[in-house]
Amino acid sequence: MKTSAYKLPEDNVLISFSGGRTSGYMLHQILVANGGLPECAKVVFANTGREMNETLDFVQECSERWSVPITWLEYNRRDNKVTFDIVNHNSAARNGEPFKKALMQPKILPNVHRRFCTQELKVLTIKRYLVSLGWKEWTQCIGIRADEKHRLKKSTEKRWEHWYPLHDAVATKRTVVDFWNKQPF
Repeated sequence: MKTSAYKLPEDNVLISFSGGRTSGYMLHQILVANGGLPECAKVVFANTGREMNETLDFVQECSERWSVPITWLEYNRRDNKVTFDIVNHNSAARNGEPFKKALMQPKILPNVHRRFCTQELKVLTIKRYLVSLGWKEWTQCIGIRADEKHRLKKSTEKRWEHWYPLHDAVATKRTVVDFWNKQPF
């Protein structure tokens, strides 16, 4: 493992935690390499309400076992305005409520060519949260492995840059599977 690949950049860092094994492995490696997280680093999980219960349980267990605060967010609309809610394992939507609210926006239907649901339910919900904290710019840590090079993308956003520590550490699917095979959960 290239520990230096997991060293946090200076200033604000968003660690996007999808709730999957690769994302969990990445979070663990970042915690080890940095001896925990500084205040300027936030771990965020965006719940669409369509995740499996096992995913929600996994996110909670990672938070508890590794003593890392994970902020759970959900897309919401209040007074005809898009916003977000901070939830937790117990209060998280489990019947697609955030997803249904996003679909209530005028003239929007989910489709494979326009990633509206991912953008609204995850990317923009997280952005709204970070902006509410006063963040103006940040580095967004994304869990794409070295064997997924085709998924690497340079950020087109003005507020954030992408950081791919798993790719930099040459972590592959095998690396992630081997790690989880040794874990007690």
